Amino acid sequence: MKAIEIRNKYLKFFEKNGHKIIPSASLIPENDPSVLFNTAGMQPLVPYLLGEKHPEGRRLTDYQKCVRTNDIDEVGDNRHLTYFEMLGNWSLGDYFKEESIAMSYKFLTEELGIPNEKISVTCFAGDKDCPKDTVAYECWKKAGIPDERIYFFGKDDNWWIAGEEGPCGPDTEMFYDTGKPKCSPECNPACDCGKYVEIWNNVFMEFYKDKNGYTKLKQQNVDTGLGLERMTMLLQGKETPFEIELFAPVMEKLEKLQKVDNIQSRRIIAEHLRSSMMIINDGGRPSNVDRGYILRRLLRRMTRHMNKLEIDLSILGDIIDTSIESLKELYPELEKNKETIKQVIITEKDKFIKTLKNGEKEFEKVANKTKNNNQTIIDAESVFNLYETYGFPPEMTEELASEQGLTVDMKNYQKLFEEHQAKSRMGSDIKFKGGLASTGEIETKYHTATHLLNAALKVVLGNHVHQKGSNITTERLRFDFSHGAKMTDEEKQKVEDLVNEYIKQDIKVERIEMKKEEALKLGAEAMFLDKYGEDVIVYKIGDISLEFCGGPHVESTGCLGTFKIKKEEASSAGVRRIKAILL
Repeated sequence: MKAIEIRNKYLKFFEKNGHKIIPSASLIPENDPSVLFNTAGMQPLVPYLLGEKHPEGRRLTDYQKCVRTNDIDEVGDNRHLTYFEMLGNWSLGDYFKEESIAMSYKFLTEELGIPNEKISVTCFAGDKDCPKDTVAYECWKKAGIPDERIYFFGKDDNWWIAGEEGPCGPDTEMFYDTGKPKCSPECNPACDCGKYVEIWNNVFMEFYKDKNGYTKLKQQNVDTGLGLERMTMLLQGKETPFEIELFAPVMEKLEKLQKVDNIQSRRIIAEHLRSSMMIINDGGRPSNVDRGYILRRLLRRMTRHMNKLEIDLSILGDIIDTSIESLKELYPELEKNKETIKQVIITEKDKFIKTLKNGEKEFEKVANKTKNNNQTIIDAESVFNLYETYGFPPEMTEELASEQGLTVDMKNYQKLFEEHQAKSRMGSDIKFKGGLASTGEIETKYHTATHLLNAALKVVLGNHVHQKGSNITTERLRFDFSHGAKMTDEEKQKVEDLVNEYIKQDIKVERIEMKKEEALKLGAEAMFLDKYGEDVIVYKIGDISLEFCGGPHVESTGCLGTFKIKKEEASSAGVRRIKAILL
């Protein structure tokens, strides 16, 4: 069964069971400072999990494009992916455990044809915060899963929360038995030997965790996630996702083009190319910060491994064509944006080739310094600096060192690299720490202030101004907008004064549900129009602003305080950035 068939079966099954199909949100989060990319299907839905009414109702289903960056350096093995697609269904205060588990079992066995004996499940064992999940256990028993294939585990395995704070709860997970022998008599779904592969996770989201502990949510929600690539791999009887139709054509092309055989490098090129194309398609561009840095890192790692296989870099465009051809059934937008995707990737590749040349020059300095000190081993710090500063691969440093009769302290380099990885992961965790639902009073004020800022910029600079992104913390707002020139001091002052005038007027902020077509006719603005379904929520601030938005917002502008622009700068070509505070 192909990936597109699995996706379509999933969406149609849940649509038949009363769920509205909603579009995937962009990979680039809207008004969510807690993460660089959307990393799970529930992430764009957090306001609704916390009780806000969704325009499409209480039962939803979709596929969500996701990027997770913690394991980029692990890509190349037989299972890690940076980009993946997550299928999900949600109950926003509607059904709970019984119906969720019954539908999951029916979909797996009847729609996908997975035999009962291939399915094992896990439930929450209980602790001081939440009792043992005997309800889920009884539901699985009723579905036909016998006792010996129902397991209980603690929070580490059967509790889901995004970051350290936010909506959370016990979950039940479904595992596919690959048929491999048990690694030991104690082997179970928590084991990492490969016999059991997790295929679906149903989270029973009934708590909110903050620094003071757990409290009950206003409503009981169900949040589920099923990884498309993994399910496709298992149903096709493949050992790795790189063998399914989404990767196989590129893998085969790389094998024909390579002069040096290395399957790990082929996987890295195929995976990083797909991830990069999806990020670029949703508006990401290479840079030295945040998500732009992740994209740059993916493209440079891909280029290094093309060099490693001795593939002619001038035919990168042909490899991009092959990848888009294999993905366009799932993502037709890639075909539409092919030329932009190619231009961004090839430009970044060309830049990195220059970087590699600079790295070779720096290597010569390091090698000469080593020899001048009558040493034969290049120290770990120098190797790491070449990698971190110049993107110069350690294996290339090793190769060049060998040609000059030198060796490399790879053991200590590896320690430095692992420390770097740990810090990177910590940074990612901190980025996530704010929680997906960081919607306190201050953030809510800043969120509303972005609407006023957008409106004021249009008045002062012109109607060509459109929001290109935003980032809100408790300390400030950051707002990216389309504009080709640096703002003058006079323009900044006019914008600031206008926003403060809107605040002074204490204008009512109205939440309105309407059809998307009607909202567009009224001139409502949307940053990611494709992510909205037929029914939408718009926020109206008098005659000043009308925008598609999921909230949250203040009730009227008068509570915002005083608006102050702290900085205006370039963000990328044709895009400016304002950082501002409320006093």
